[in-house]
Amino acid sequence: MEVKDERRTGKSSILRDYFLLLLFTGLRRQEAIELTWDRVDLKGKTITINDTKNHQSHVLPMADFLHNLFENRKADQRDSPYVFPGNGKTGYNIEPRKVMKKIIAKSGVSFTLRDLRRTFITIAESLDIPAYALKRLLNHKMTQDVTAGYIVMDVERLRKPMQLISEQILKLATAEKAEVLDFNRNEKVSA
Repeated sequence: MEVKDERRTGKSSILRDYFLLLLFTGLRRQEAIELTWDRVDLKGKTITINDTKNHQSHVLPMADFLHNLFENRKADQRDSPYVFPGNGKTGYNIEPRKVMKKIIAKSGVSFTLRDLRRTFITIAESLDIPAYALKRLLNHKMTQDVTAGYIVMDVERLRKPMQLISEQILKLATAEKAEVLDFNRNEKVSA
């Protein structure tokens, strides 16, 4: 699954890339949709989220797939400071429901934006990504964990786990047939 170098200015391609960012990073929806270009470092291959749920700045490494996605998106960027621009007064897209409905209708799999984060976490755990690295990737606070206070974890320490997760998502996305858990019905569906 490769992000093709095509015109990326239409609303559905902008939202497609937004959904991919959620899936490939586990970011919360608001953290991703409000992302601005000054927070995307294409040379250093990092994304910085400042306005987070836990109020701690969050720096994530980009896997190769996301780096390609951002480079393509930047090449076609309008004059907006937002990575996922919209026409409303906020300047960014705020309502992906129509596109989500189309995806659900075409795939036959119901999902929420939270399911994309859940999928990222589940895939990471299935790869035996260390718990502290996973918590750091998700920007979960570790204030109650004494051991976590002794671990110094910078963005480079997270680069390899992020790349492994990305490669596994791509591998699963290109599989001929997969079983998908429909979270709304809590049962497996053939995809």
